[in-house]
Amino acid sequence: MSDQQPTSKSVPARLRGAVGSLRRSAARRPVPWIAGGLVGVLLLGSGASVAVAAATMPSRPSAATRSAAATPAPSDTPRSSATPSATPTDESRSVPDDAAGPSALRTCTIDAAASAAGLGSFEGFVMDAESGETLFSRNGEEAAQTGSVMKTLTSATALAVLGGDHRIPTTVTKEADGTVALVGHGDATLSAGNGKVYPGAPTLAQLAQQVKAALGDAPVTTIVADDSYWDDADAWDPTWPESERTIGYQPRVTALMVDGDRANPAAATSPRSTDPVGRAGAAFRTALANAGVAGAGNAQVVQRATTSTDQIASVSSQPVSTLIGQMIPNSDNTLAEMLARVSSKESGAGGSAASLTGVYQKALAGYGVDPAGITIKDGSGESAANAVSPSFVAHLMVAVAAGEKGLGVLSGALPVAGVSGTLSSRFTGENAVARGKVHAKTGWIDSANTLGGYIDAADGRRLTFAFYAIGSPRAAALPALDAVTAATYRCGGSLTSS
Repeated sequence: MSDQQPTSKSVPARLRGAVGSLRRSAARRPVPWIAGGLVGVLLLGSGASVAVAAATMPSRPSAATRSAAATPAPSDTPRSSATPSATPTDESRSVPDDAAGPSALRTCTIDAAASAAGLGSFEGFVMDAESGETLFSRNGEEAAQTGSVMKTLTSATALAVLGGDHRIPTTVTKEADGTVALVGHGDATLSAGNGKVYPGAPTLAQLAQQVKAALGDAPVTTIVADDSYWDDADAWDPTWPESERTIGYQPRVTALMVDGDRANPAAATSPRSTDPVGRAGAAFRTALANAGVAGAGNAQVVQRATTSTDQIASVSSQPVSTLIGQMIPNSDNTLAEMLARVSSKESGAGGSAASLTGVYQKALAGYGVDPAGITIKDGSGESAANAVSPSFVAHLMVAVAAGEKGLGVLSGALPVAGVSGTLSSRFTGENAVARGKVHAKTGWIDSANTLGGYIDAADGRRLTFAFYAIGSPRAAALPALDAVTAATYRCGGSLTSS
């Protein structure tokens, strides 16, 4: 079949005469006459009618004709061959199934801010939380060290595995011959009584009172400190600087400790020991003696797994949701490591550091993100060997910002620029425009400074993002990170990559 229209030579003579008559009449009365004249032509033959109609149809019908054509006949009214419509039917029009709407013109760039020397080797990714559109990417798919932005992944994993209502227990069991065992299950907030870092935490005094009630006047001669809930052979990651412990940012990761193993339980940053389990056992001995348990003041403290399941006392941490609320604003490494290991243990992976990548991948996939390629060495982000791309963080933050699947706990805990947490003193000068609008977790290790979260932009769009400044000194990196984030706030949904 040819794509060309038929010529007048292919039309019978009587039809050519009709065509001529139509053309002459149309010239005199172009619109009103066509409807009646076209009927006669159509009756001459279906093949020629198309050519005639095409040759005589005016380019635009009158307003009256358009109005009539726009009003459909009732469904129970039969169509009459004597009164055909003067305009093509809907069936004759070529209309796409889904007409494309107008596209937003994105012309705003953050290239200058993203090229600042203070960002070092920069990686960044920004997306529109509603549409899922990538607005900016500078090495955004490259997995790299996260710093404490890792704590957002740790929180999401704990919420998926444990749930926000989960509480971490510490128990006491009774063995034969005056022996009791203090058994840890990963609650680093358990306090000797003077702790102020974790308000509302359970105390050793509460356990001691229960032990006194259970034992009466029976003496205690031996106290077992049991941290066998997970193997403590990997309690310290070899990539962590030892100064993190001696200065007081990070303890050895054991399932039993008191006050996060701080020398000063009232200070968030306080030197930690090389033996948190032994320190917990000694503190429990003091608590038992203060509670009036016979012989406790002279009891021997040993470290091993308990041989008894005869539980005589128990306390529990505050809910995981509360622990996340204590961890995220001030970037508490201790709680991060505990939540990571407890999540591993409770998921059946054993609680080892080596298990974390698999545990996180499985848990985070439940939020609709693709965790393939992430490497998790710890829960706090202290290790430079962690590897997570800015793109992954930004995609996870879509669910966080929306509060999906319990992630509202994390969203509500994120520091806010110029307002709270580790961002309270950030975003000054020209960057102050974004104060109150950036909700994000900060990260800081020797080799990287990072920021990841969501932005309620100037144009009302919600953007999610992650920016990594790798290899630059902290003094230069922080204002540069604030500047590129504030620039993103200004651009909003019109942000584009160069």
